Amino acid sequence: MQAVTLLGSTGSIGVSTLNVLAQHPEKYRVYALTANRSVDSLFEQCQQFEPEIAVMLDESSALQLEKKIKAKGLNTQVLFGAEALVQVAESQHTDYVMAAIVGAAGLLPTLAAARAGKHILLANKEALVMSGGLFMREVEENGATLLPVDSEHNAIWQCLPVADQQQHHFQGKGVRRIILTASGGPFRDYDLADLEHVTPEQAVAHPNWSMGQKISVDSATMMNKGLEVIEAHWLFGLPTEQIDVLLHRQSIIHSMVDYVDGSVLAQMGNPDMRTPIANALAWPNRIDSGVAPLDLVAVGRLDFSVADHQHFPCLALAYQALEAGGTSTAILNAANEIAVEAFLKSQIKFTQIPQIIEQALEKVPASRGDTLEEVLADDLHARKVAEELLK
Repeated sequence: MQAVTLLGSTGSIGVSTLNVLAQHPEKYRVYALTANRSVDSLFEQCQQFEPEIAVMLDESSALQLEKKIKAKGLNTQVLFGAEALVQVAESQHTDYVMAAIVGAAGLLPTLAAARAGKHILLANKEALVMSGGLFMREVEENGATLLPVDSEHNAIWQCLPVADQQQHHFQGKGVRRIILTASGGPFRDYDLADLEHVTPEQAVAHPNWSMGQKISVDSATMMNKGLEVIEAHWLFGLPTEQIDVLLHRQSIIHSMVDYVDGSVLAQMGNPDMRTPIANALAWPNRIDSGVAPLDLVAVGRLDFSVADHQHFPCLALAYQALEAGGTSTAILNAANEIAVEAFLKSQIKFTQIPQIIEQALEKVPASRGDTLEEVLADDLHARKVAEELLK
């Protein structure tokens, strides 16, 4: 019986993870659930899974949740704040940590899980985007197991030999390149001029996947794919020139590995996050995820096209930041979070998101990023600069 902590249990990844766990009560139990401010959703999850601990972001939300839990007679302890997130992530009472908190807020508890040598199911991109070198060093030095949950990275993971999956370094091992696929989001067929007028409502309406608002906007700008390129660099130890992106509108092939002998291995499946979640939970074995079998006849065709950097400038900015090194990728991520939040509030246009990010990269000098303090300082600096740019 493996004990699981879910960081971000009320988001789309968290809900899908609980769906998989519920199918295998003989294998897994929930130790801790955490949420931002979704009191009602977390309370419902506590009733079903009866975790030992539930964590809310702030004290007010925690008090509301605690009142509901006591009225129901549950034995779940309620905590709040960033320190509580770290506490449940590094606890000796948990085996697996699902890192699914969106944005920079997920960095500290995920890093704590690495330092505690946990099995980390990584759905939070920012841990690697902000502090890739630092994070991977903690994983290796503390004997943590890092299991990618993003559908693209999990697909690449599945296409690599099982014996090599924990190496995190595939340069010179017969891999010519890895190919991340992208649906292209809701605006893949728009003319550039039309992007000026898109609304937040249009941007969050992803054609293939059910995701939160921030990730949906990132998918529409292709920053999501840019962050995945950065993540892939650290997960698989490959330089930027060996990481490609292709548009694949059906989202059936989730990514591919191109080997030097001419073989290309692809992982395929219906677009449902329960597949990579189940794969990471059960690795190196497999369990039922509840996902319907793939019907290739019904799919009918698989289309691919180039991910044009002019149409998707955020993707180009991500490649540039990765090449620049140091905390450039943390600066990129911070400015993007500020810009996306402003767009969702209709404070800026969709086309201004990459403009804010580009200017922040120009104005904030990157440091080496060897320490967490450097990473967090540059992250904060980038946020302040991005907020000034919004004004």
